[in-house]
Amino acid sequence: MLTINKLNNNNRRLNQPMMLLLIIMLASMLVLTGCDSGASDSTTDTSEVASITDTDTSMDTDTDTDTEVTDADFEATDWTDETHSKDAEPNFDEVFSDTEVKRFDIVVTEARWQSMLDDMAELYGEFGRNSSNSLSDTDEDPIFVPAEVFYNGTQWYRVGIRFKGNSSLQTSWQQGILKLAFKLDFDEYEDDYPQIKNQRFYGFKKFSLKNNYNDESMLRDKVAADVFKDAGLAVSHTGFYTLYVDHGDGPEYFGLYTLVEEVDDTVIDTQFSSDDGNLYKPEDDGAMFVEGSFNQDDFEKKTNEDDEDWSDIEALFSALHDDTYTSDRATWRTNLEAVFDVDVFLKYLAVNGIIQNWDTYGLMPHNYYLYNNPDTSKLTWIPWDNNEALQDGNMGGALALDFSDLNSSSWPLIAKLYADDVYREQYNEYILEVISDAFETNKMQANYNASSALVAPYATTEISGYTFLESTNDFYNAVDKLLEHAEDRATAVDKYLDTQ
Repeated sequence: MLTINKLNNNNRRLNQPMMLLLIIMLASMLVLTGCDSGASDSTTDTSEVASITDTDTSMDTDTDTDTEVTDADFEATDWTDETHSKDAEPNFDEVFSDTEVKRFDIVVTEARWQSMLDDMAELYGEFGRNSSNSLSDTDEDPIFVPAEVFYNGTQWYRVGIRFKGNSSLQTSWQQGILKLAFKLDFDEYEDDYPQIKNQRFYGFKKFSLKNNYNDESMLRDKVAADVFKDAGLAVSHTGFYTLYVDHGDGPEYFGLYTLVEEVDDTVIDTQFSSDDGNLYKPEDDGAMFVEGSFNQDDFEKKTNEDDEDWSDIEALFSALHDDTYTSDRATWRTNLEAVFDVDVFLKYLAVNGIIQNWDTYGLMPHNYYLYNNPDTSKLTWIPWDNNEALQDGNMGGALALDFSDLNSSSWPLIAKLYADDVYREQYNEYILEVISDAFETNKMQANYNASSALVAPYATTEISGYTFLESTNDFYNAVDKLLEHAEDRATAVDKYLDTQ
């Protein structure tokens, strides 16, 4: 990246007499050839990061566009099988580290960056200004644009980048904070640039680059995912990254981010025997599993999208609400377990209850995936988006371990399982298992101390306008709260188990 920026600067240093001569010669050529004054110049200096014409402000493969691609003449000189090829196995050790903070550099043309900002303004209003008292109700994702990604001196070409998030994205934008979360897709533009067909980043196709919104410790997303993983559940790998973005004026520090493995990419491919099953990302009313509320639009398919079949989700609704729940509980359990991995869900509830996470099922109808495991033909619960975990939280606070504050009619998947003696006993066993190992107090506090020491130099040097911190003390105070939280949760578990 430094070479590219230096080259750009050198190109600007042409002396004025030479520039004047070039302008005169070019004008003469246009007159002699009769060139139309509106014709665009399609020449590109391939020694630089090539760009589309400045008039392109809407490059997005998710929408129809007649924009001509004018930067396809380049050679992917950094491409190797290990780093860029689809044939490479995902390199988790390289990409997701627990002991170092890695760095991404994104280089995007000024025109493309402006198109991203203009699109955000259309979705959420003027940057730095609240357009209303409520969040915008939009189903549209921000647009993708091509950009160059650099890591350890190696370039990845024409990577699709876009802003991502829901309420967190809108709130950050309207607060005037440009530390926004990103989605990276390394072969989003392979149809426009054949050189990058099946481009991967050490075996990964795409990532979420999370901005640690509403988390002054900047640790929650990673730590919570690690607890789920240590408990034996399928979950995304995570790692700390600093992000620098060059959109025309050189690299700017956007802050400390958490890189998150995408569930519909390598999670189902590496943590299950196959990625052939149906993967769903539930959202909205149907995702609460209230009887009669099934709506296929609320269960977005992330795999097998062309297969118009939601029978596995419908089977879960039917089994959960079957009359045998009251007439023959053993039969009800058998039928439910035939279509839903109840054991995984109970362990998930135990972990989620101990760490506390209000922004998911039980209070909010989102932030989880369901995968139809090809080995068992059962829908399996996969947690997602944990930046709000490890605190009591909003919406009246995270649920109590005994679900005494649960709205049972709204969240029947928890209510019915916990009301069943067999399932409640299994849940209690997982509570004890998790607090004794994956969330053991001393282990968690050591984790917090090591992780905070690792990220502190990057978290406390974030720049105004690209940070959610008002001072460095915010970071250290947030870490102290996490240390206290680990002790408080052990006490809460002891009190709960004493009542069982």
